[in-house]
Amino acid sequence: MNIKIAPSILSADFWHLGEDIDEVISAGADYIHFDVMDGSFVPNISFGIPVLKCVRKHTDAFLDVHLMIDRPLRYVDAFADAGADLLTFHIESDDEEYIFKAIEKANERGLKTGIALKPKTPAEKAFPFADKTDMILCMTVEPGFGNQAFMADMLPKIRKVRDFLKEKGLDRDVEVDGGINPETGVLVREAGANVLVAGSSVFKAEDKAARISSLRGI
Repeated sequence: MNIKIAPSILSADFWHLGEDIDEVISAGADYIHFDVMDGSFVPNISFGIPVLKCVRKHTDAFLDVHLMIDRPLRYVDAFADAGADLLTFHIESDDEEYIFKAIEKANERGLKTGIALKPKTPAEKAFPFADKTDMILCMTVEPGFGNQAFMADMLPKIRKVRDFLKEKGLDRDVEVDGGINPETGVLVREAGANVLVAGSSVFKAEDKAARISSLRGI
């Protein structure tokens, strides 16, 4: 399984954001992960379109944008225009029909798409979206804040998602986000995840290349 590492800029030093992004890309990161929070869907506000647009001007890296926002359909075009490569929508952020519309609009704009699950949302809620998206994201912390402890009770959900994809013959990524480090990385890879979002574990590491290799299981 091709393991991809997506450092989350939520843990970067925003005074030196460009340098931090360049450093993790040079260290072998596959994606740059943007945790976009609106203070409504989740109890925190992070950053949004202006930061994404600025980063896109200075890098060709794959920009993995995780939208923790209410009614994301409203912003698909804006995030596409800003340079996102992948938009992930939370199932819980709107009625199902509007999530499907958001996915359809993003696909029309040439973006890859994902569907995300909060910890309390059953794996089965993602299944109707699996053939319409490129990735299923299982949160391994409650969305809204960085530096939370990994929730090991999410491992069966990750396995259930991977088993469903295998059963249906769907070649999709399974991403995990929250509390990922070399130790928990082993657990989620064994459960079937192949895209690992890591914030402080990568950005705070002295040897970022070694840390990224460790997260891959190398």
